[in-house]
Amino acid sequence: MTVMDVSESHLFESAPLRPSSNCDARPVGIDVTTVVIHCISLPRGQFGTGLPAQLFLNAIDFDRYPELAELRDYRVSAHLLIERTGAVTQFVPFHKRAWHAGESEWQGRKDCNDFSIGIELEGTDEGLFEDAQYDALVDTLVALLRRYSTLSFGNVVGHSEIARGRKTDPGSGFDWQRVFRAVILRLSDASRT
Repeated sequence: MTVMDVSESHLFESAPLRPSSNCDARPVGIDVTTVVIHCISLPRGQFGTGLPAQLFLNAIDFDRYPELAELRDYRVSAHLLIERTGAVTQFVPFHKRAWHAGESEWQGRKDCNDFSIGIELEGTDEGLFEDAQYDALVDTLVALLRRYSTLSFGNVVGHSEIARGRKTDPGSGFDWQRVFRAVILRLSDASRT
């Protein structure tokens, strides 16, 4: 179990920061209320390429990866990327708006980027995720729930839930029950100590 704490500057103290320019300020008066779980692989179905991070940093060499040319003009990011190994990298501080959700709506509110934290898991919509990723995600969610009182379990959702008909991630292979059980256990253990 990794201890992850969110600093006063809204960064994970134990995760490397690779600042993405694909972010901006959240609207004034808008609290973080939601966490959106995504998945990504570049090229699709290939892991460990480093290309998701390069996408968030606008650094993909499209001459080397012509099959990714459709992404050339994309400007996207996430707050965090959790690789297959469980390694966590931060791209955007949590108090800023990362450009991860696109056209979206949750509980009657549009533009989910305004009020959400985006977490990308290295994976595919139809695949399974690694134990190390679940462990890192649980650590992440526990830290975020402890730091931001405006977050709740009911607002930890998949990209598919906020972009219905447009997105399917994190997909049917993602074990929501495993994540929620582990987070609840960790939070209840902490409250007893």
